[in-house]
Amino acid sequence: MDGDRAGGRRRSARVTAVGSDELTAAVAVDLPLRGEWTVVTTPAHRIPSHGTDALGLRHAYDLLRLDRRGRYHPASAARLLLRGVPTQECYGWGEPVHAPFDAVVVSAGDGAVEPDRVHPLVGAVHRVLAAATFRPTREGARRVMGNHVVSESGGRCAAFAHLAPGSIVVSAGDRARRGQVVGRVGHTGNSTSPHLHFQLMDGPDPLTARGAPCAFRRYEALRDGTWEPVERGFPRRLERIRSIA
Repeated sequence: MDGDRAGGRRRSARVTAVGSDELTAAVAVDLPLRGEWTVVTTPAHRIPSHGTDALGLRHAYDLLRLDRRGRYHPASAARLLLRGVPTQECYGWGEPVHAPFDAVVVSAGDGAVEPDRVHPLVGAVHRVLAAATFRPTREGARRVMGNHVVSESGGRCAAFAHLAPGSIVVSAGDRARRGQVVGRVGHTGNSTSPHLHFQLMDGPDPLTARGAPCAFRRYEALRDGTWEPVERGFPRRLERIRSIA
């Protein structure tokens, strides 16, 4: 779910500075992705991280795979603007998404259509239209999340959004073990390029749940050209991170 308008209520809550006391109560979970990723939206930058509390987004993350040039695709700038990039050529598309803790699957929604191509202008228009037409209904939530999985354990719920069509391999009622693949990174719902949207909530229904603060248990962050180990951390905005198996 990209940007300030992902939930359709721009800045519906007061933005809190980094270092907020809210983060001290965070639950630490495993990274749901393997390999290197860039964190483009994070509560370490601001709270609400997406500019809204709607749909449990208060402490949500967006993770995108970028190359060393900071691009999410292999195309030239001219090709991107003229034709766009096939969705499946984008870095990160189809990468497995792993359960960050043992949990029971509450819902698994598939069937959302994925655009064949990614184009920055089309993506910008899509975001504006999504904000203008969003309604706090189940259908509205589905359109924002795209293909998604929600799992629950002990009152804490994890939501994974924008998954690729046909990639979800769990169903409601299944037990997803920590590290198990639940789906694959895609470009469905309110998404401008293939990425994973991940959040914790205090309930299974994004329409009524509140976003819960989430840290990642163990990972490495690229800082000043060196990979540094981090424990129970909150990745910074635009920081490159990787999981520790």
